[in-house]
Amino acid sequence: MKTNKRAGWRVWLGHWFRQPRLAMLLGLACLALPPGAAAQQVLVVAAYPAVDQIVRAAIPAWQRLHPHVEVKVVSRQFADHHTAMTTALSTAVYLPDVMALEVGYLGRFSPGYGLEDLTRPPYDIARFKPRFVPYAYQQASNRRGEVVAVPTDIGPGTLLYRKDVLAKAGVSEAELTQSWDSYVAAGIKIKASSGAFLLAHARDIKNILIRTGIQPGEGLYFDNQSQVLVASARFVRAFELAREVRKHKLDARVLAWSGDWTEGFKRGSIATQLSGAWLAGHLNSWLAPDTSGLWRAAQLPEGAFAAYGGTFFAMPRKADKANKALAWDLIQFLTLNRDMQLRAFKAQDAFPALLEAHDDAFFEQPIAFLSGQTARLGWRDAARRIQAVDVHKQDAFAEEVIDTELDKVLERGKDIHAALADAERLLKQRATR
Repeated sequence: MKTNKRAGWRVWLGHWFRQPRLAMLLGLACLALPPGAAAQQVLVVAAYPAVDQIVRAAIPAWQRLHPHVEVKVVSRQFADHHTAMTTALSTAVYLPDVMALEVGYLGRFSPGYGLEDLTRPPYDIARFKPRFVPYAYQQASNRRGEVVAVPTDIGPGTLLYRKDVLAKAGVSEAELTQSWDSYVAAGIKIKASSGAFLLAHARDIKNILIRTGIQPGEGLYFDNQSQVLVASARFVRAFELAREVRKHKLDARVLAWSGDWTEGFKRGSIATQLSGAWLAGHLNSWLAPDTSGLWRAAQLPEGAFAAYGGTFFAMPRKADKANKALAWDLIQFLTLNRDMQLRAFKAQDAFPALLEAHDDAFFEQPIAFLSGQTARLGWRDAARRIQAVDVHKQDAFAEEVIDTELDKVLERGKDIHAALADAERLLKQRATR
């Protein structure tokens, strides 16, 4: 029988290359490759809009310092992102090296042990504490004294209002801001003369009022000992004013981020909005750009100062150890680099958590959308006067409970004290879980 020498040679080579000797030789060959040919180290960042855009914009500058590191940004919609992060931390599967967290969700993660404690070496975040807006740094702390995330942007509360609608109603800014009662009274005048609603939903006034008058050691719904606070005077007043708004039909009964909410801003059927300063940028860029020049910004009524939103970067404790140093370096680049903070502010209206960025001339520039108003100076002042608010792992659940009870007050006429008592009872059962 004839033998195919070429085929036999292939069989012999295939057998030889399956031997352990091959692994050793290939390993030596890889070591001999030039640096540009070496496999890149990959860093994974999980984020949501528009934080994902901020990270992507910063990557080229960071990669100039780390040319052999690839950064992959995994982006999901806001709620989906936080659900995915909850699952990843609980299962330790598909953990990113860096994750973005909104302050409302930070409380879910900070009490546990899923995030890296940044107070420990080699991180030693306490050395950077004086460089951040105080209340934002405090929000990343837990009851064990750990700091589990780094603030990158904040949301100083503001009152945005349609100047044209107020002019038609003969209402001044002072009437809106003198007190919460005068704010509601101004809404009655606005509705009577123009038909416009004072605000989108009665919940909005509740959301701001429960964030004012918070004492040291307190959070929105719980104190630092997990005692429930929802039966306190600030919740009673928040519910009372929300009920007053609904009684006079001053709210459009539309929820934030809905189509009707957006249309209300476009048409001028919603005269004011209580929110974080970031909303002015959203209105300008995509919510209602055609209304440029019609809006103004003011401080919150009654001299109140409150935080509304904010973003943090954290590192999962069980993420790849080989990437920890790079992940920490990237977080510092995004949060402690003045230029990066200002870039994010100018591009995405992400108000800087880094105090060093607050002295930039950009704060003094007029905002065309607000008809030349230098509103950033007022927002900067508000940011420095906001008191620290402790976060709690049950904050998100507590918000759902309070909103449900408020709806019962607004829709069914439930007694306010009974509603808050029911909320308190339910939250006491969940406070320490």
